[in-house]
Amino acid sequence: MKYAAQFLLLFLCLPTLAQAIPTPTAAATPSTALPTRLPFLQGDLTLLIGNVQRPNGLVYHEGDLFTVCNGDWTVYKVDAQTGDSISFVFGVRNGNSLIAESTETGFDLFVPDPESGALWQLDQRRLAPVKIAERLTGAWGITRLDDNVLLVSDTRANSIFAIESGGAISKLVEGLRAPTGIVRHEDRVYIANGGSARRGIEVFELESGELNPLVSGVQNTSNLALGADGFLYFAYALGTRGVVGRVDPLLCLDGGCSGDDIEPVVFSDVAAPLAITLSDDLRLFLHSRFRPEIYWVQLPA
Repeated sequence: MKYAAQFLLLFLCLPTLAQAIPTPTAAATPSTALPTRLPFLQGDLTLLIGNVQRPNGLVYHEGDLFTVCNGDWTVYKVDAQTGDSISFVFGVRNGNSLIAESTETGFDLFVPDPESGALWQLDQRRLAPVKIAERLTGAWGITRLDDNVLLVSDTRANSIFAIESGGAISKLVEGLRAPTGIVRHEDRVYIANGGSARRGIEVFELESGELNPLVSGVQNTSNLALGADGFLYFAYALGTRGVVGRVDPLLCLDGGCSGDDIEPVVFSDVAAPLAITLSDDLRLFLHSRFRPEIYWVQLPA
């Protein structure tokens, strides 16, 4: 699929001034889902909440959002339908991304913290965070490799680290360009390079150890999310605007995809970089890092 012409036409028609941010008087629920169409503009987004003052990383889990507030070192739990929020756990200074995993007793949250250099684990009991690993210089993205190992991207080390549950750290991938978002699917790991448009997203083959291009021509790529529809969603920048695009990653494996192959999903008026996460029913949640407004939009199935 080629979207270059549509992308250019839409860009020329975008308003030159950002739309006013609505006041969070009442949160919308999925019953107000938008008509099926892509891409969405700022006016199509619904404001969920605006009272977590400096949210950064964002993850959806079983009806709730979890985000790290850099302002008060607190992980907040936000109801993804009503926008109601509570202070969940104190003690995590920052987090560009999180993952959530169901367990027999509830769930676990894992947060790489770039300010403390630690990888934290939390659970439904809301106890103090447990430090799994430390001395991470620029931790950003996180994904699960197997039952015993988590993968964490490090923007300063230009590497992906494998971190065992006991805390042992080894380098899995190196030679990247300020890697940010990371997600594993089967025997592949998709890696966003925030420091290179040419190497915007790469794919690491776990069996062969090869690192190959996946998507080029995207600037300041931040978070990645793999949707239930099989698409790889990613946040990047168009000037100062935060944008969300998607590709079918399987179609990009042979030689990689360029900007012409990206399907635009959201052109927002909020500043890049964006944090994004997806629900199982393809609600896309997004916000500008360290801004209180969290938005959502229902994507077509």
